[in-house]
Amino acid sequence: MVKDLFERIQDNKGPLGKWASQAEGYYVFPKLEGELGPRMTFHGKNILNWSLNDYLGLANHPEVRKADTDAAIQFGAAYPMGARMMSGHTTYHEQLENELAEFVMKESAYLLNFGYQGMVSIIDALVTKNDIIVYDVDSHACIIDGVRLHMGKRFTYKHNDLESMEKNLRRATKMAEETGGGILFITEGVFGMRGQQGKLKEIVAMKQKYNFRLLVDDAHGFGTLGKTGAGAGEEQGVQADIDVYFSTFAKSMANIGAFVATDKTVIDYLKYNLRSQMFAKALPMIQTIGSLKRLELLRNSSSIKDKLWENVNALQNGLKEKGFNIGDTNTCITPVYLEGSIPEAMVMVNDLRENYGIFLSIVVYPVIPKGIILLRMIPTASHTLEDIEETLTAFEAIREKLVNGTYKEIAERTTVDVS
Repeated sequence: MVKDLFERIQDNKGPLGKWASQAEGYYVFPKLEGELGPRMTFHGKNILNWSLNDYLGLANHPEVRKADTDAAIQFGAAYPMGARMMSGHTTYHEQLENELAEFVMKESAYLLNFGYQGMVSIIDALVTKNDIIVYDVDSHACIIDGVRLHMGKRFTYKHNDLESMEKNLRRATKMAEETGGGILFITEGVFGMRGQQGKLKEIVAMKQKYNFRLLVDDAHGFGTLGKTGAGAGEEQGVQADIDVYFSTFAKSMANIGAFVATDKTVIDYLKYNLRSQMFAKALPMIQTIGSLKRLELLRNSSSIKDKLWENVNALQNGLKEKGFNIGDTNTCITPVYLEGSIPEAMVMVNDLRENYGIFLSIVVYPVIPKGIILLRMIPTASHTLEDIEETLTAFEAIREKLVNGTYKEIAERTTVDVS
């Protein structure tokens, strides 16, 4: 007898979905209202927001807002109509690609409609069934989904572990010699959950021994790291050795879209083989022209990045001075690791939002190991030192309640009220 396809879905909602009745609308799928920034409204209350990836505070920069508005007035939301190959190609798209390539020190670049979609398609286009992929076990979901499309062999290495990298490169080399293929090595410039930079300098050094091409997803490094903001490769002095550089506009650029940058020969190939771009409508003019303005500000307004790092250092140093564990982050991403269950985490975050007016992202199992609570904060150039002091004070208070069992007691006797 053939089962109803939906039977499994009804019986098992997944490790996160099982919490939906308590979590949805509050812990997950929350509605933040008001102008994007450090102070927004949540459930009718003013909150201090640490959950926006608007690193440089460009979302509400007056020049950015004007560029977006002017583009909307001139072109509307629909222009251009059609995919780039057919009827959606414009001078503005070419201009943005040229300026992005120059900014990240690559020969050529190509625009992508979305970062997630783009990365999946890049991996699919770069490899054949004879090629081998080696990638970090903690890679972002877009990389994992891209690798899943690969019909050949793939190996994962332990997160940022040089010994594991080399072990798997040896395995990949042996396999590639048998298949007659090549090796694509994938890592991130910045790992978005824990805030560590990928070990790009050490990976590049391995090229002297192993023949592979390096693809780097630098979504969180672009605009925040390096002297000019060109990312983790510039920060570590190996930007020229990254074979394929990728980043999204959804972080530092406060926009929609992404790009890939590499040698012109490779870009010319990708343009004709990226299925997610060949068969999708071109990036709208509002996002394209708006990104030109954002990139101009990235290039010419170093004070914005300086302010970002003033806030990052103040927050991270303050947390460490008060005894909080922020792991080994060396980027803007600021994780705080605490010990507790998912119900305790829910009570704690409810307390933070309702009684201390602080909104941040909570990460629990299965994203991280059981028994660990990760409070993930994204400091931006728009935050103030007063915001940071307010947050540090609140964190001391909630830690005390977690340690003395207050949250555990509440979790055991009641369901958190999120009405």
